[in-house]
Amino acid sequence: MNTSVHTPNPTRERRGFAAITWRWRVVDIVVASVIGVACAALFLVWNIGYEGPSALLTPLLPGLQGLLTGPWLIAGVLGALIIRKPGAALYTEVLAAVISALVGNQWGPLTIVSGIVQGLGAELVFLLFAYAIWRLPVAILAGAGAGLAAGINDRILWYAGADALFTVVYICATTVSGAIIAGLGAWLIARGLAATGALGRFAAGREVSRRV
Repeated sequence: MNTSVHTPNPTRERRGFAAITWRWRVVDIVVASVIGVACAALFLVWNIGYEGPSALLTPLLPGLQGLLTGPWLIAGVLGALIIRKPGAALYTEVLAAVISALVGNQWGPLTIVSGIVQGLGAELVFLLFAYAIWRLPVAILAGAGAGLAAGINDRILWYAGADALFTVVYICATTVSGAIIAGLGAWLIARGLAATGALGRFAAGREVSRRV
């Protein structure tokens, strides 16, 4: 007779939201902060650089300038893909927005409001997948979520008198831009960083190492 007793493996049996690791390590905070600062530098450049393309797109179809939103959304998606902890998308996006506002831009303190909304847009998508799936489709969805949130927020803050056509075009454009530039772009950046060995202390880096 088999008298062995099955001892449950708590790690293996934890599934879904119960398996989420909420605690941040010091290295998580440091690297997330570096990502936020680096993306803030991108924001500062794009705060000025977007104006030329915007002037070209706006006359083609009102709201089409929303396609230029993606670079402002990349911090949250990239932070989440690397740190893989709840709050990473929100932290990195807000940090980048705060730095952009403090250094100075044409939108002032409302930049921080945008950072919060955009970070939450990405964060909610990763939450839906219980912070357990980090493949390209999820990254694209997170970018789209950030873009959708950004479009709605901009419509309320900056385009309060816009008509229905502008609203639909603009929000669709920000969502597409978020999916491609922030979602796909952040995924490619994270993969590139992992391939260099710079993310060896993170699951994102170890996954790439195992494939090589």
